[in-house]
Amino acid sequence: MKYLIILITALFSLPALACQGGLLDQNFRQLASEDSVNLCAAYEGQVVLVVNTASKCGNTPQYDGLEKLYEQYGEDGLVVLGFPSNDFLGQEPGTEEQIEEFCRLTYGVEFPMFEKTSVKEGKAHPFFAALADSAGTYPTWNFHKFLI
Repeated sequence: MKYLIILITALFSLPALACQGGLLDQNFRQLASEDSVNLCAAYEGQVVLVVNTASKCGNTPQYDGLEKLYEQYGEDGLVVLGFPSNDFLGQEPGTEEQIEEFCRLTYGVEFPMFEKTSVKEGKAHPFFAALADSAGTYPTWNFHKFLI
């Protein structure tokens, strides 16, 4: 945790180039909503932590820490973006409405969450394929993080 705080602090001291290379120029529907968001337009200039999530995983309690990061550093320019995925052993089987309710009621999640998305190599959404290409690795499990 200490190193994560140091890393985030260092990132805040530099101008964030969230739209560099068009990586964030993607449209996603907000979780359990018809409303779509262009990530570049919404989060340009911010430090963006992209996380593939799942509600029935041993890592699910990470929602709590992600929400704390979002609350603590959100005003300083950090945004956490959650993307539920059912790619790993079916650990996100619910509807988007069920996922939204679970996250809100169980972990008080207020950071932006988006539509269920494939993240696994071979079937990843183009956004996650681009993230994986940039980072050199695809998510191999739930709660994989990409820092932009």
